[in-house]
Amino acid sequence: MIVAFSVTPLGVGEDVGEYVADAVRVVRESGLPHRTDAMFTSIEGESWDEVMDVVKRAVAAVEERAPRVSLVLKADIRPGVTDGLTSKVDTIERHLSAP
Repeated sequence: MIVAFSVTPLGVGEDVGEYVADAVRVVRESGLPHRTDAMFTSIEGESWDEVMDVVKRAVAAVEERAPRVSLVLKADIRPGVTDGLTSKVDTIERHLSAP
C-alpha cells in the first residue's frame, strides 16, 4: 500500500519547515520506500500496521513541539503490488513519451 500524507503544525507561526522536517526524518529513518515533495510525503509498505505506524510516529514528532497538528492522508490499498512509488510514475512517463 502507498500512503500520501501531510503533517502541518498549527500555532507555531508561518515558518513550519523545521517541524515538517521532524516528520520527514521519521519517515526516512523507517527504511520504507518513500518520496517527499512540496505538498506530501508518500510511503510504501506491505500492511496498514507497517505504514500507519510510521505516519503515527511522524505526527508524534511534530506534536512534541507544536500545540496542534493537522494530518491529511490518502491511501492506495492494492495487495501484492510492490514498488508502486516508482512504477506508477514510470507508467505515466511511458504514456507521455508515446507518439
